[in-house]
Amino acid sequence: MKIEGPFEAPALEVLRRIPGLTVVAELGATNRGVDALVRYAGREVRVAMQFQQHVNAAAAWQLVGQAQTRPDSPLLLIAGVTTAGARVILEEHEIAAIDGLGNAHLVLPGLLFHLEGKRPAQLRRAGARRTRLAGKAGIAVQALLLGPDHDWRVQELAAAADVSVGLALQVLARLERDGVVASEGAGPRRVRRVVNPTALLDLWAEEHRDRLTQHRGFLLAQTPQQRAHSLGTRLAQAGIDYALTGAAGASLVAPFVTAVPVTAVWVPVAIDPEDLRHATQVDRVEEGHNVVFLRADNDAGLSFRQQRNELWVVNRFRLYVDLLDDPRRGREQADNLRREVIGF
Repeated sequence: MKIEGPFEAPALEVLRRIPGLTVVAELGATNRGVDALVRYAGREVRVAMQFQQHVNAAAAWQLVGQAQTRPDSPLLLIAGVTTAGARVILEEHEIAAIDGLGNAHLVLPGLLFHLEGKRPAQLRRAGARRTRLAGKAGIAVQALLLGPDHDWRVQELAAAADVSVGLALQVLARLERDGVVASEGAGPRRVRRVVNPTALLDLWAEEHRDRLTQHRGFLLAQTPQQRAHSLGTRLAQAGIDYALTGAAGASLVAPFVTAVPVTAVWVPVAIDPEDLRHATQVDRVEEGHNVVFLRADNDAGLSFRQQRNELWVVNRFRLYVDLLDDPRRGREQADNLRREVIGF
């Protein structure tokens, strides 16, 4: 396969790392927006070309919007770095992409070209310097998702998420740079509103990480529903805050035809595990557990919890990202939740 175009130095460097790809640079051209030619198997396809240094989920959704304005001209993204979430979005919307990590995905008439690269440690460290949407920053994101039509002032977001004004400002500034949030006004009257909740949710799902501890146990119950109800009732009677999540939470919010082998529940980090077991009558086991207590810094899993059938459940966006982390058909349940409850 051969690609010809007026590539600038950064794009050339990326393209030349891809095995099986011959690059022909047109000298003297400097405009990144002009078209390039992809030649293969006797065919020639003109593509719209764009270079970006870093593409995450939010940037990927912006590219999807751009591609929809030019349906007759395939879009080719050349990037220094793309995130895993961004690559999924681009592939689902048939946007060709090649990055400096060695990832490449092009689908053109009569052509499927796909390579998977690796992410060097130095790039992981470089990405960590940005305001990541994890921990307390993730709580601020949940507040924005739960109020997508609200005009947010910095102090208001800080109060809603129980974070510092400085962190709320950092989160909003980061999301504004990513095109997920738009601002209006100036000074004390400046407000921000979510303009792309889909991108915001994908961006948070991509970046969120919990530094959590898990405590496993076994609770005798006839059904998963009875197990969840017993846990919730006993925790409430002991005055312990909690929020069901994972398959157990999804069964209350967006029922899905699947088993619930383990009931996962978020509890406060300050609660001693032995007090939890005593309050819930959950036995400690080394294997064969059907209950897992989750604890994380800042009690992030309990933020904006909601009641369903007299039980506390994590909010729908937290439930979505928790399901994505669940290896037991979590992706299927997450997709069902997003389709049936979240809606975007």
